[in-house]
Amino acid sequence: MQEKRHSLAHLLAIAVLKQYPDTKIAIGPAIDNGFYYDFEFSEKFEEKTLPKLEKEIIKLISQKIEFKKEAIKKEEVEEVFKDQPYKLELLSDLDEPIIYRTGEFVDLCEGPHVENSNKINPNAFKLTRVAGAYWKGDEKNKMLTRIYGVAFETEDELKAHLEMLEEAEKRNHRKIGKEMELFVNLPEVGQGLPIWLPKGYAMRRVLEDYMLKLERSYGYEHILSPHINKAELFETSGHLGFYKDSMYAPIEIDNETFYLKPMNCPVAMMVFKMKPKSYKNLPIKWGELGTVYRYERSGELHGLQRVRGFTQNDAHIFCTSEQLEEQFLEVLEMLERFYKDLGFDNYRYRLSLSGDDKTKYVGKPEDWDKAEETLRKVLTKSGVEFREEKDEAAFYGPKLDVQAINVFGKEDSISTIQIDFNLAERFDLEYIDQNGEKQRPFVIHRALIGSFERFFAFLIEYYAGKFPTWIAPVQIKILSISDKHKEYTKEVYKNLLEKNFRVELDVDDESLGKKIRNAKMEKVPYLLILGDKELEDKTVTVENRERGNEGAFSLDEFIEKISKEITLKN
Repeated sequence: MQEKRHSLAHLLAIAVLKQYPDTKIAIGPAIDNGFYYDFEFSEKFEEKTLPKLEKEIIKLISQKIEFKKEAIKKEEVEEVFKDQPYKLELLSDLDEPIIYRTGEFVDLCEGPHVENSNKINPNAFKLTRVAGAYWKGDEKNKMLTRIYGVAFETEDELKAHLEMLEEAEKRNHRKIGKEMELFVNLPEVGQGLPIWLPKGYAMRRVLEDYMLKLERSYGYEHILSPHINKAELFETSGHLGFYKDSMYAPIEIDNETFYLKPMNCPVAMMVFKMKPKSYKNLPIKWGELGTVYRYERSGELHGLQRVRGFTQNDAHIFCTSEQLEEQFLEVLEMLERFYKDLGFDNYRYRLSLSGDDKTKYVGKPEDWDKAEETLRKVLTKSGVEFREEKDEAAFYGPKLDVQAINVFGKEDSISTIQIDFNLAERFDLEYIDQNGEKQRPFVIHRALIGSFERFFAFLIEYYAGKFPTWIAPVQIKILSISDKHKEYTKEVYKNLLEKNFRVELDVDDESLGKKIRNAKMEKVPYLLILGDKELEDKTVTVENRERGNEGAFSLDEFIEKISKEITLKN
């Protein structure tokens, strides 16, 4: 299928050049489910033009155009692309260029393509959207116009995919985040630096409290480190050597150099070194809700998914070799409990292992063997499904990632467990074993939530804003039918606030029907409707978001009902 998608990218370029002859063409690869092509237009290109381009592509398909591959001398290609600067730039890196001829159109390309355009189903593709894309992904380069398309073997597959995209757009975390006032990105504050609005922050605090309580129940203690650290700390950790391009510029204060921290790990290593450790002290488990800052290219920033400042649900475990299996088993147990409480079931485990070239990795080979075998053993023992990915480990150690399937059908890493053979060595960490000998501890990095920002993007899209009651930003909304019910409404509101429910009051001079519609748009789990009968009986009529009208309850009965739901995390 990829050769058909790639061929459609070339047909798109032909259609564009026919309508906009002065256009400069860049690249047009096949991608998952489709294709794209980048263009520099001499005039403004509008998305409403896409149907016209589609018709032209369908016409081209019907002409049974051949795709012919040719090896050609570099000088000849330079002449072909003399008016195409992006192709000439690509050509400069090639010794033996390959081109494809599609009718009169020539592209610098290695393929693969279909032999003939009639191999493509004209009813099974669609141009979907237009976006900006920097040339070669570098924001210092010119912004080009990228036209995306999707393509499949059959019309039914295309229809199903478009329906999925439509549903996904309804769940888009940026759209829902704006509608529900959960977070905002303000240009005056800075790109990639999201602001948590009251409702979004209320949800975040619920998950922070949940995670702190969960970790404490497994024997974790918590630390909190500064947002900036001295340069020498990152020299020791190695970040200034291999990660500097992803760090913010240095800050000079009192003749010392500081950096916004990109990781929480170096500080945790220093805390471990504060005083001598015995094997009797291990394992040591420190959690941290630590905010870090990493430079992401502006073209890669995306809502809460790709940001420049984010808070990690970080933890560092220091243990002996003998404790490694127990600690991994415990973290896996925590993961399973966390996902069950959140109602997630669409995820899988990916075990990233070392490759054959052992020179790529730091640490002792025997420690790698021990760690990888332990991870595999724990996963097998736990009975969870996982797949192994050889040569995908970090240079400093093997890792286990939790891959959640998002609404677009793609995998996102939302949790990770990593063994680190690098930092213990760099920071000279040690403990005294049973024989009085110095040993290096095993260091485990662990992030159940990962970053709160990326996790919330996933959470918003997973639930389409209809969050379970225990994490919903507003759990209860109270609606009064008329002015004479306002005092009773305020009494109920105060009572619920005192019991720590997240509750809002609607006493606006609107009809009850409009109040209910507004509350449903806000996706509030429970509405309490108060009128004459409720005032007389000292009850509340309960409207559930999913189940509809549940009838009248005394306030105490309703509090018992919703409290049980929150406790059980239903």
